[in-house]
Amino acid sequence: MKFIAMKNAGDADVLEIQHMEIPTPKSGEVLIRVYAAGINRPDIFQRKGSYPPPQDASPILGLEVAGEISEIGKDVTDWKIGDKVCALVNGGGYAEYAIAPATQCLPIPDQFSFIQAAALPENFFTVWHNLFQRAQLKSGETLLVHGGSSGIGTTAIQLAIALGVKVFATAGSVDKCKAVQSLGATAINYREQDFVSEIKAQTQGQGVDVILDMVGGDYIQRNFSAAAKDARIVNIAFLNGSKTELDLMPVMVKRLTLTGSTLRGQSPQVKESIAQELKQHVWPLLNEQKIKPIIDSVFPFSEVASAHERMESSQHIGKIMLEVNS
Repeated sequence: MKFIAMKNAGDADVLEIQHMEIPTPKSGEVLIRVYAAGINRPDIFQRKGSYPPPQDASPILGLEVAGEISEIGKDVTDWKIGDKVCALVNGGGYAEYAIAPATQCLPIPDQFSFIQAAALPENFFTVWHNLFQRAQLKSGETLLVHGGSSGIGTTAIQLAIALGVKVFATAGSVDKCKAVQSLGATAINYREQDFVSEIKAQTQGQGVDVILDMVGGDYIQRNFSAAAKDARIVNIAFLNGSKTELDLMPVMVKRLTLTGSTLRGQSPQVKESIAQELKQHVWPLLNEQKIKPIIDSVFPFSEVASAHERMESSQHIGKIMLEVNS
């Protein structure tokens, strides 16, 4: 099979197509003939050498795929050969065939293409776990999403609104603000507006109940100011850095909860629990076309370097996808 290899850590031009034997699924795993894969920020970090994969994970890039099951390992009872699925994989997505734990596979929603389906796992697992499992976001509450036009951001906005939450989202251009507004969020252009002042003005000084932050840096302190009493703040990335000087007094005064997580290092049991909750609570919304992934662009397998460059430009709105087998 063909797969995308890294000659070494570096810029996007280190990516190249190579050949290897098709892997064999172990007990509890399935082999998926991949038709589409998602490009995610952790792929960029891994390519640069700053985000090494876990020891038990494939060194091949790619964390989510959609395709058709071509082989099943022992003890797999929920799936059969020929089933069309999308899956959160432990690496190996940039390839014509990928191994996935059977418990991390989900059916492709009704009327979804492989491209649309491959855009689901990484973002929906991440958003569900952090907003609804960790932060316990509930209907009637308010949410601030930083990076609202990203794949994570557009997913968080749609899910939260569908479940009865009022959403604010920061974005860095007129077009990105229009995009988040089209999804139902109140947009804040962080290049022209101070999100703390805007949140206070639009919540009558109360602040928001939950904040989803992938920026970090000086946003960490500012999030304390934008948060309501008893708010929950969830960090899932630190694009502006993880180190900053903080005054933690607001955490005590407002009784804030500051938490965070990465998805890749979670146990198989946690990922299985997320998958089951997604199937129960989110897949009906996808099947009914009430929410859908926002696709920025689709690149052929041979143009994976261009897909990485598109992500690094930060000009994208929604997901960047890779078409693998046509």
